[in-house]
Amino acid sequence: MTKRPSPRLPLLQPGAPFPAADEAWPAQSPAPGLVAVGGALDVPTLRAAYSAGIFPWFSAGEPILWWSTDPRMVLPVAQFRLHRSLRRRVQQFTRDPRCEIRMDGAFAQVMAACAGAPRRGQTGTWIGPAMRAAYEALHTAGHAHSVEVWVDECLVAGLYCVGIGRALFGESMFTTVTDGSKIALAALVAWCRHHQLAFIDCQQQTAHLASLGATPIPRAQFLHALQALVGQAPPPWRFEPVYWSELMHSGCEQR
Repeated sequence: MTKRPSPRLPLLQPGAPFPAADEAWPAQSPAPGLVAVGGALDVPTLRAAYSAGIFPWFSAGEPILWWSTDPRMVLPVAQFRLHRSLRRRVQQFTRDPRCEIRMDGAFAQVMAACAGAPRRGQTGTWIGPAMRAAYEALHTAGHAHSVEVWVDECLVAGLYCVGIGRALFGESMFTTVTDGSKIALAALVAWCRHHQLAFIDCQQQTAHLASLGATPIPRAQFLHALQALVGQAPPPWRFEPVYWSELMHSGCEQR
């Protein structure tokens, strides 16, 4: 059988525009969703990438690789599954005066913790020094954010994400306590519901995200929705305790 050659992969020069996301390598290729290689990790490039439905993902020793997966895993906030066990955990958290949700209070700490968090089936991390520096710069520019779980003034869990206009892209999370990262995600969902953000981009499919209500959608559908969101004014990145009660009294599914 003749081996099918890999499709052409564009080599980006710093500052060059991205190919269209729908030009990514197809499902039958060695790396489905791969869009381009090279370029830079500066703020304008990252902002342009996310606005076009493209994200960077590469390991140590690899060049910068840019992806746009198809289908795209998204979490519609209205379909977030607040399982009974998580609901009880959130109730305990909100009733404990030692516990607090903060946003953008310790972005660099959250990234460092995500970089050091073990991943099932992985021996390393894709959040290397270059990625950390890039997203810290993106945070300084107002386009990357952290959701933090604090107990007794100690950071015990959190996540970071990218926000372009009213489009939200989840990146990574960590926890040092039981269900800590789920509490961080629930807080982000509560914030999204309050500000009427429809979905959180999860990029790739995992069973864990699916259990919380995330679902794959065609990339074309995702890109169409994204186009309408990136040019809008972003909501304020501030968490208020009332967002919890709005979430707890919403129609989020329980199981």
